Parts: sequence; structure tokens; C-alpha cells
Amino acid sequence: MSLDDPVVITCAISGAIASREQCPAIPYTPDEYAAEARRIVEEGGVHIHVHARKPDGTPSYDVEDFGAIRDAIHEAVGDAAIINFSTGTVGVPVAKRIAYLEAGRPEVAALNMGSMNYAKYSRSRRDFVFKFVFANPFEEIIELLEAMRRLDIKPEHECFDVGHVGSLAPLLDLGLLEPPLHADFVMGVLGGIPASARNLAAMADNLRDLGPGRHHWGVIGIGREQWMLVAAALTLGGSVRVGLEDNFYLPSGEMARSNGELVAAARRLTEELGRRPATVDEARSRLGIGTGARA
Repeated sequence: MSLDDPVVITCAISGAIASREQCPAIPYTPDEYAAEARRIVEEGGVHIHVHARKPDGTPSYDVEDFGAIRDAIHEAVGDAAIINFSTGTVGVPVAKRIAYLEAGRPEVAALNMGSMNYAKYSRSRRDFVFKFVFANPFEEIIELLEAMRRLDIKPEHECFDVGHVGSLAPLLDLGLLEPPLHADFVMGVLGGIPASARNLAAMADNLRDLGPGRHHWGVIGIGREQWMLVAAALTLGGSVRVGLEDNFYLPSGEMARSNGELVAAARRLTEELGRRPATVDEARSRLGIGTGARA
């Protein structure tokens, strides 16, 4: 890998689960999202993944909240960052998720590629902290994908296991996807693929096996193993995602005071390993984004 192979640094700005009781830096209001977006861009981030919240921090799937956050981020950073809306959730109808895509027209939207057990286990308590089935059947995947095609939104295929990468093959065969694909490998969730450099390499190999087209991939490391996975992805030629949705802590173990601090750490690691952060235009090219969805 070299300076000619730039790294797309993505930031998952808030998530939908954690609260300020766990990490005071998590943004709730549109103005707070905007301030975090400025910090992200200043430190080299070019792709911002958004879960909407209401101003009290409650997770939201309403058109108004996604729209207010999108507008605030766009006002703060303009076209200097790609905005990505999450569509992942439990119990929210597909029609409601499509409604905020239609209203907000992000350049990218996340698309979870398969169903799975989704859990967190405490070894000290010898019990599950939580456990549920994260259902993403093909019917819903196809309905969301058809909406994204109609709206000129690039799907970000979030793959929690090797089988989720394989699920891209029939969608390519059906003509619902066009290369290059943009996939992120989510690692560190109990029920999905275990977090290791070896497993990350296998995920990347499986994506390459899908056929022609310079598919783009990145890693999403959940929790304390994130920085090991970031280093592995950079070494293997991938891109990276950090942010308060995935992990609160800097490589030093100190809690981050903003998303910008996490992005800065990812940028430094990128440069130390002989690569460089992608510009936003390079990121659009690598992700295969057209200009039709941009406001």
C-alpha cells in the first residue's frame, strides 16, 4: 500500500444506543451534530455516518430529525463531507426508513446485509448484557436497495459475517447492484465474525471474489479491539471507520472528548503506516458515488 492508495476515514458520529451518561461527547441536537462534523472534517474525516436523535437524545427515525441533522451538518461543512444515513434498526417499518431517505437524499445509506444474533456478554457477570435477533431478510434488503437506486443513493453494505459478503452475489446477478461496491466489515459484535486481522483478510478476499470492479472496503471495529482492526485494515489496503457510535476510547485508553479526537488518531495511524487520508473527492470516487444525490 502507498500514498497513491488513499484511505477513506469515516466517522460514526453518534449511534443510537449509547447515551451521555456513558460518554458526555455524544451529540444530541442538530447544532451539536454540526459542531462534531466540523471537528471531523478539520481532522481529516470525509464520510459521516448518521443515526438521528431527538434533542433529548432519544433515537429517532422521523423525517424531521434526519432532515434537521443533515441540514445542520451541510451548513457546517458543505460538500467537505459525504453524509451517510443509517437504515439499520429493529422494529421500524421499511417504509419509514425509506421516507427519511426520500426526504434527506444522503449521498450514501447503510444497508445491513443479513440477519444474525446480536449480543453483548459480560464475563465478570457470566451473563448477557443484552441479546436479540437482528433481522435483515432479503425482502427488506431488496426493498431498501430498490429505493436507494431510485433516489441515486450509494449503498454501504454493512457485513457482520462472511456470509453477508456472499449475500452480495445474487444482488449483483439480479442487476440490483453495480460495481464498484462499497462494503464495510463490522467486527467485534457477538453473533458476528470475531475481531481479528486474519478474519478481516478473509472478508476482504471474499469481496474481491465477487468479480470485476475495484470494490472498496473498510473496517468497523466495535469496542476495545477497534484500533487493532484499524491498523490491520490500513495494512491490508482498506479504509477505516471510527467514532462515538463504535468506541469511546483513544488508543491510549483515554475517553475521547469529541469525534474529532478519534478521527485525528485514525489519521495519525494512517500516516504512520505510510498511507494518507483521502480527500472528499477521492472518497466519492473510491466509494463509486455519482453527483446526482448531492444537494
